[in-house]
Amino acid sequence: MSLLTALGVIVLTCSCDHPEPAPAQSGAITLSAEELAFKAPDAGSLPLTVNAPSYPRLADVPDWVTVTDGKYQDNAITFIFSVKENTSYSGRSATVKVMSKGARDVSFRISQAGAGFIDPGLPDNAAVRRMQELGLGWNLGNQLDAYSGRMPGETAWGNPKATQQTFDKVKAAGFTAVRIPVTWLGKIGPAPAYNIDSAWMTRVREVAEYAHKAGLQAIINTHHDENHGDDHWLNIKDAAGDAALNAQIKEEIAAVWTQIANAFKDCGDWLMFEGFNELNDGGWGWSDDFKKDPSRQCGVLDQWQQTFVDAVRATGGQNATRWLGIGTYAANPEFAKYLTLPTDPAGKLMVSVHFYDPFDYTLGDPQYSDWGHTGARGKKATGGDEDHVKAVFGNLYDRYVSQDIPVYVGEFGCSMRSKTDARAWGFYLYYLEFVCKAARSYGLPAFLWDNGAAGYGKERHSYINHGTGDYVGNSKDAIDAMVKGWCTNDPAYTLQTVYESAPVLQ
Repeated sequence: MSLLTALGVIVLTCSCDHPEPAPAQSGAITLSAEELAFKAPDAGSLPLTVNAPSYPRLADVPDWVTVTDGKYQDNAITFIFSVKENTSYSGRSATVKVMSKGARDVSFRISQAGAGFIDPGLPDNAAVRRMQELGLGWNLGNQLDAYSGRMPGETAWGNPKATQQTFDKVKAAGFTAVRIPVTWLGKIGPAPAYNIDSAWMTRVREVAEYAHKAGLQAIINTHHDENHGDDHWLNIKDAAGDAALNAQIKEEIAAVWTQIANAFKDCGDWLMFEGFNELNDGGWGWSDDFKKDPSRQCGVLDQWQQTFVDAVRATGGQNATRWLGIGTYAANPEFAKYLTLPTDPAGKLMVSVHFYDPFDYTLGDPQYSDWGHTGARGKKATGGDEDHVKAVFGNLYDRYVSQDIPVYVGEFGCSMRSKTDARAWGFYLYYLEFVCKAARSYGLPAFLWDNGAAGYGKERHSYINHGTGDYVGNSKDAIDAMVKGWCTNDPAYTLQTVYESAPVLQ
């Protein structure tokens, strides 16, 4: 017999030559192995020889195992146990009973390794080095992107003005980068100059400098300028069917980004520009217009992003080589398949996506207290467990990171649960830790969405007070879980060990 460890589970396996058991004595059953261990998740077969005074019968064989009988001869029989592929990320095992008339029952274990969350192993390339520079990020949400009546205003949605202290404490909490969403809307003047209000630009620069002084990387963008049925100027649906309107919007994009780029021209590589936020027609990829022909609107998005890149690069200075963020349609990772990256002479583009899956859990109904493989049916949203996280992040890794194209998750998060509900709180912390560990494992910098206030409707994403930098409520526990997921470098801390630490229901 040999002692092996499979995915953290100690199992006993039979030796390769499967020696015959000792002849059965009267009233005794003997087995050739104490456990049949399938060390891989693949389908396979193993023999087990049973000596028994009469033909042995098996009980409690699990449904993932099939048994082929051998010939019972000289009080011995060899069974062949075959297992199906284990597609779960957990190992599985069962106890099988062996019975024979006139003998005491005996049992043995049969086990099979799970598929596991095997870290892909990050390459030594520019995409991974960029991931390490940005790290775990935080969004100053509902702040400079807030507006009322198409007029941006930093306090319009209830947050106090951001301060240097805000960013100093964000850094102290464990974050290494910030995303500063900015809405421009009514701060943009009329055609043809589209002059941006100078006081607004100065404030955006001031807030970005807070981040830099705190030692944080920073991203600024155009955020709520997209049209979702509210008459905003980035109207991708109408532009897709109106060449003249599309040309006019591209002129405005060029003018706006030329001014932003010039205002930050002297800032070093600590600052990054993101062209757009979640550009879509208001249907988030599920509108009839989009589903009928995704290439129409995605083709316009490709044009707009090329206009953005060209405008920034043309200003020269630090902008000639600054990292630029290029978003998928609606910032949906699934729509990366429609994205064509712009031509960039600097070769410094990053793909931008957002991740709020499963939506019904992270942004939706608070009736869902559970998430993940240990969650209870009916208490968790469907379609978004750990395997979904792995699939989404794995696809981004395969499509981009492994090909030396960096990607970042510009927004992720989950509506805050109450700490007084131990069950919901445990799953909430597990979700945040798992997503952050998965993002790190697949080479994706990730930025927590923080709206700074109670939120709107069912959305509650308040972690850091935007005016003081203090933790809000019990948010330190949540942030610590994310920092643990992202920053832990112990090789024994893996995506699999996080998976295995999921809440266990009593």
